[in-house]
Order: sequence, then C-alpha cells, then structure tokens
Amino acid sequence: MRTRTSSRRSAIPLGLAWWLAIGVAVAVAALVFFMTIGPRPDIMPAMHTMRFMSKFVFTLALTATAFGLIRVLSTPGAAGRRAKLWMLAAPALVVLAVVLELLVVPEADWGRRLVGTNMMICMSFIPLIGIGPLAVFLGMLRYGAPTRPVLAGAVAGLLAGGLAATFYAAHCFDDSPLFVATWYTIAIAFLTALGALGGRFFVRW
Repeated sequence: MRTRTSSRRSAIPLGLAWWLAIGVAVAVAALVFFMTIGPRPDIMPAMHTMRFMSKFVFTLALTATAFGLIRVLSTPGAAGRRAKLWMLAAPALVVLAVVLELLVVPEADWGRRLVGTNMMICMSFIPLIGIGPLAVFLGMLRYGAPTRPVLAGAVAGLLAGGLAATFYAAHCFDDSPLFVATWYTIAIAFLTALGALGGRFFVRW
C-alpha cells in the first residue's frame, strides 16, 4: 500500500491533486443539485436579504476550513494545529447568527423559525448532494497517507457536508439561523459520521 501511494504521489503532487479533487467534487455536487431540486425561484431577490446570504457565510467557511485541514491530515508529519483552530470559525459564525436572531425575533417565533418548512428536504438533500463529493475525498485520502484515517475521514465528511450545504442553501426557503444551526448541522453530521466510517474501513493503510 505504501509503495502504491508513493508511486501515485510521484505522478501528481498531493497539493495539486487536492485542488483537482475539489474541482471534481464541486462538479459532482452541482450536477446532482441541478438535476434534482435546483435553486429557489426567488433566488435573485433573496440574495438581497441578510438571512439568505448568511447561510453561505457559514457553509463556505466550513468548506474552506475543512479543505485546509484535510490537506494537512493527508500529509504525514504536517503541522495541523492552525488548521484545526480555523475549524472553529464556522461554528462561531453560526452561534453569532443565532444570538443575533434571538435578540431581534420575538420569543413566540423562535419555535416556528427553528422547525421551518423544509426540515425533511434539508435532511435528505444535503446528504444526497454530498455523498458523491465524500467518495471523491475518501479516494483522495487513499492517494495521500493520513496517519489518523478516522479523523481524516470525518473531516472529509465535514468538507462534503459544507459543499453540499452550500448548494442546498441556494434552494432552501428557510433562512433563519435557528433552522440552519439545527438541521444543516444534523445533515452535515450524518456525512461526517459516514466519512469517519469510510476512513476506518477504506482509507486505513
């Protein structure tokens, strides 16, 4: 396994391979998204609202930080402390958005905004859009040489989840941070658990 990994790495530098992988993953996620649910009909006016755009701040922050960390984890001996600290950015942004929401929205509306109207669609389509990218990222981990395959697989799930949630956010009619913090997180956690299992059984070397 190590010989094959070394041979593959000599063909394409690992850093470049990861950028190719993220490009393929974006293409796969986009294909599934546009062939299934697609963007919401009122996306253009929605883009002028803070709540709608705030969803992308969270999902893109998660995608970017998970991409940075997974590149580190796929390289033995690479220092990962800074990349791990950056993973706190997305949760912190969500917490901030939820606090602001609770401050400006009447308490009587909290439950309605949390449950939303598309809970089951969210829980179904984020994993559906993310499963293809997750397979791509697990394959890339085999191309590399992660010393902690379960952790690396979990981060692959976070990366796939962040990417899938970014696409799904363009369809989702529930823009409340309370909804995003709850149901997006649960859907992404499913991909994270799936990625950890993939790392345990598929990436180990």
